[in-house]
Amino acid sequence: MTTGVRRRMGVEERKQQLIGVALELFSHRSPDEVSIDEIAAAAGISRPLVYHYFPGKQSLYEAALRRAADELAARFVEPPQGPLGARLLRVMGRFFDFVDDHGPGFAALMRGGPAVGSSTTNAMIDEVRHAAYVQILAHLQVEKPSARLELVVRSWVSLAESTALIWLDGRRVPRAELELQLVHDFGALAAVSAAYDADMAEMLVGILADEPADGPFGELVARLVALVPAVSADVPSVPDQRLR
Repeated sequence: MTTGVRRRMGVEERKQQLIGVALELFSHRSPDEVSIDEIAAAAGISRPLVYHYFPGKQSLYEAALRRAADELAARFVEPPQGPLGARLLRVMGRFFDFVDDHGPGFAALMRGGPAVGSSTTNAMIDEVRHAAYVQILAHLQVEKPSARLELVVRSWVSLAESTALIWLDGRRVPRAELELQLVHDFGALAAVSAAYDADMAEMLVGILADEPADGPFGELVARLVALVPAVSADVPSVPDQRLR
């Protein structure tokens, strides 16, 4: 039974409540379309009280993006046990959970939204990308990546981001297919780099050696092999230039 008496919130608790309310509203509509009045109404307080805790919509928007950025970066954390393909697939599942639940907010974070060009927002975007990059290197058990490996991992993080943004525009490709395709994309990027670099080739061989035939990378290999004609005698050989 309730007494109808509201508990008074402390300053930090009220700030966190407002950030949560704003993030929830931004998850369903672009931050440009959400007013301070709506945020105040959803939080059950007056508009002037919102300004008491945040000097303006911009500061509240950036605080909400900070929470979103921290949560998104955490989606890439995965225990380093088991085959890499399965780990990356779980990471992509959590990544798309976030994208699916916070579509407009995710798009605002990655595209800048109303804070486009602001150093604060740009720094948060860079932090998310770097956190994802560091986590993927941890999965690969590499502390000091080569130039080619850095290119592969950073390219893949960028690809995952752009793929999610495109997917949000209509969701025309089944989500589960995209998650698997992105894991395959990582393997493909690594394979292309391995064709040019002996160290990358050695790392890729090690990754594939731990992969089960029915895992994501095993499936990719099977799909690629199926594309190769049974008779390839007429295909000219390509010189091995990896060590040149």
